[in-house]
Amino acid sequence: MQKRPVLVLNFGSQYVQLIARRIRELGVYSEIISPKTPAQEIKKKNPYGIILSGGPASVYKQGAPLPDRGIYELGVPILGICYGLQVIAHQLGGKVAKSEKQEYGRARLRIIRDDVIFEGIPKESDVWMSHADKVVKPPPGFVPLAVSENSPYAVIADTKRKIYGFQFHPEVTHTVFGKEMLANFVYGVCRAERNWEMGDFIREKIEEIRQQVGDAHVIAALSGGVDSTVAAVLTHRAIGERLHCFFIDHGLLREGEREEVERNLRALGLPLKVVDASEIFLERLKGVVDPEEKRRIIGRTFVEVFEKEAKKIEGARFLLQGTLYPDVVESAGIEGSAKIKTHHNVGGLPERMNLKLLEPFRELFKDEVRQLGKLLGIPEHILKRHPFPGPGLAIRIIGEVNEKDLATLRRADAIFIEELKKEGLYDRVWQAFAVLLPVRSVGVMGDVRTYEKVIALRAVESTDGMTADWYRLPYDFLDRVMRRIINEVEGVNRVVYDISSKPPSTIEWE
Repeated sequence: MQKRPVLVLNFGSQYVQLIARRIRELGVYSEIISPKTPAQEIKKKNPYGIILSGGPASVYKQGAPLPDRGIYELGVPILGICYGLQVIAHQLGGKVAKSEKQEYGRARLRIIRDDVIFEGIPKESDVWMSHADKVVKPPPGFVPLAVSENSPYAVIADTKRKIYGFQFHPEVTHTVFGKEMLANFVYGVCRAERNWEMGDFIREKIEEIRQQVGDAHVIAALSGGVDSTVAAVLTHRAIGERLHCFFIDHGLLREGEREEVERNLRALGLPLKVVDASEIFLERLKGVVDPEEKRRIIGRTFVEVFEKEAKKIEGARFLLQGTLYPDVVESAGIEGSAKIKTHHNVGGLPERMNLKLLEPFRELFKDEVRQLGKLLGIPEHILKRHPFPGPGLAIRIIGEVNEKDLATLRRADAIFIEELKKEGLYDRVWQAFAVLLPVRSVGVMGDVRTYEKVIALRAVESTDGMTADWYRLPYDFLDRVMRRIINEVEGVNRVVYDISSKPPSTIEWE
């Protein structure tokens, strides 16, 4: 039986899946559809409500994506977010113009009218803005419910028609009461009923994998991280011994990682073969400094290695990967989204590839995968591992990759992680790592002038990887890590701490 959804029209926002994910977190099924979907097709889905996502376009420019105007006549509650708000204003007789002062990042929202959408929310709170255009005149029938310093129409509504618009993004974690606002829309305005839980996803995905794979065999591209490990366990539940797991040592791993990964995967009962391909990866990376080229080389080499292994498995037709939604978005796999970086899981796969991709988590986020892993019985110490990029340390060495720099970075990174665990901070941080910078600085060690390399430390807090803020590590802790790195890692005489948020930065440096 088809579940009643809250539909999300995708106008190209990098947060579009995050909106759907937030609705699922509330226990209501959510589905993303094209903004070009006719109103009558939307009506057939019998949605509880419709959400218009953000997007990079300007509604007043030719060619800007707009929905079927018939959606406003369906009698279904509508919420526009950022660009979605501007779409509502533009189509229903208001006016949108370029803002004289753009808003990116935190802003203070002040509620000026009580409404069900603000039930249980304080009069003032922090929200996350990301816009260059704004509503300068609301449509007839709409009134402002909240304002910010730069947006007199930060929230508008036609409460009789149950049409709302937010200039900010309630779906990101940095909007403090964003989840509550979405809950008020879903339950207070749409009157939705709970119809979704992660247990449903597991049962449905196992059946989907069985149907997709049929009698074929699957090659599993395991990294030892949360995503690929949970994907392998789920797929093993679906097809059993027709899953063949390979761990590729590309020579870009952290200290002791190969041994740890092998131990963890075998403990889960997964059939595993370790392939040492470090020599070919490092050879191909010689002289390469461009981060995109690094990713392309690593991606192509991964495919080659798996193709070679696949030939040894009779009946192998699929390559399993733990691709997550942020990987897809940042690799421009979503209609209208801007490309930020090439991801080895989703970009650069050659047409000659003889394996089809099996990506069961393509629409999920990291914390959702952790939740699934817990339901599948995977131990906490595996599920709580920090994310580690497929290209490994290659994108944490800014510049050319070589054995000497890899050794330097491995030791510095290991010290940082050791101290985080010792201090009880590891599980509080979403992701932490060291980066080797392509600069040298003057120092004094033992009354002798030095001219050595610089290590940057990065630690962020997040729930999904789509947005992140730098973690406020204690000064005494940073001091201890700095002293250990400089004293114990040869060739390093300076340590810095990265305090950039995402956006505007990314979590990784490359």
